[in-house]
Amino acid sequence: MVFLTSCGEYQRLLKSRDPEEKYQAALQYFNDKQYVKAQTLLDDVSGYYKGTERSEDVLAYLARCYMGQKAYESATDYYQAYVRNYPKGKYAIEAYFQIGHCLYLDAPDARLDQTTTKKAIEAHTLFVELYPESPYAEQAYQEMSELYDKLAYKELKSAQLYYNLGTYLGNNYLSCEIVAKNALKNYPSNKYQEEFSWLILQAKYEQMVNSFEEKKFERAREAQDEYYNFTTEYPESKHRKEADKMLQQIRKITKE
Repeated sequence: MVFLTSCGEYQRLLKSRDPEEKYQAALQYFNDKQYVKAQTLLDDVSGYYKGTERSEDVLAYLARCYMGQKAYESATDYYQAYVRNYPKGKYAIEAYFQIGHCLYLDAPDARLDQTTTKKAIEAHTLFVELYPESPYAEQAYQEMSELYDKLAYKELKSAQLYYNLGTYLGNNYLSCEIVAKNALKNYPSNKYQEEFSWLILQAKYEQMVNSFEEKKFERAREAQDEYYNFTTEYPESKHRKEADKMLQQIRKITKE
């Protein structure tokens, strides 16, 4: 009976011509986490309140309703509409943060296109520039760090692919080295730094092994320099034993 009464009341509200009643009921549904019902009623009254002070509240709550439904793309659209219309409004701090947060939540797996990930970083960067002292700032920085790691991971998989291709149809070791170096430059605080550095050392070593005799000494010196860079930066690396074996082979060539 409670269910039927609830449904009947909602149906009555949908037919109501009283925008204030609908608005107040929408807020109650929102507080009860019945986001679809709240959104529907807010949509109904949004035209009536357009151009009034309440329009700002309607827009903010519509964005929140979509957040509650985990419809992050729609939530992003509404929060963006809010900051366009009310850049200094009472919900502005929330809206600027939530744009980046929604994009963060909607960002795909690292193996897929990372356009959304980059947009999330841009949105959070803007937010912390505008509101560096906001309570949301710490979360924004944390999410940006995760987003940068996601971009770095995509580059890591690309570099590993080039390394695995080896000399197939060209010098893929050089491509591996370039991708890894660019990733370290573009994402200097990513959590895969050691793996990128290890790939660079491996790539230089393989280029030495596969080079023509006249190039072997030069590439051995480059690989040796990279060995010292790697072991200085990561003296306790899990790759240390393998790196030391590489150095033995490198020294044979430099001595020769």
